[in-house]
Amino acid sequence: MSTKRGLFKNKKVMAWVLMMSAIVLHVVDEAMTDFLPFYNQVVTGLRQRLGFFPMPTFTFRLWLATLIFLVVAGFAFTPVVARGGKLVQRFTTVLGILMILNACGHMIGSAFLWRILPGFWSSPILLAAAVFMLVRGLSDSYWTSRRNEI
Repeated sequence: MSTKRGLFKNKKVMAWVLMMSAIVLHVVDEAMTDFLPFYNQVVTGLRQRLGFFPMPTFTFRLWLATLIFLVVAGFAFTPVVARGGKLVQRFTTVLGILMILNACGHMIGSAFLWRILPGFWSSPILLAAAVFMLVRGLSDSYWTSRRNEI
């Protein structure tokens, strides 16, 4: 990528940074609205009912430290996203799908339970950022043109 254009004139990078920023907002929303006790209670209840449920439970400290590490790593990954490539395209596509499911889970869960679930308020922003990144991630013309430049 030309340094004259700047890193954020690349729509893929813009989508990535918006996605990481939306994840930061979502983590803060979840931390401030006691998401973890709700999550741990759901996981424990499903384990009791089903006998097995593959999701782990967390302490607040471990949960927050892990999410902070992942967000910092995500922002550090930005130059790799700027270079592009099929592996990056697949990764951003999978992350976009996971974040769409995450956001929809908070919103649909709130509607289903008739109460605002922890993490609900940032979910529309997370959903919008994930859809934008997914659209950019599935854009083959971007990856083809990037590959020709490198």
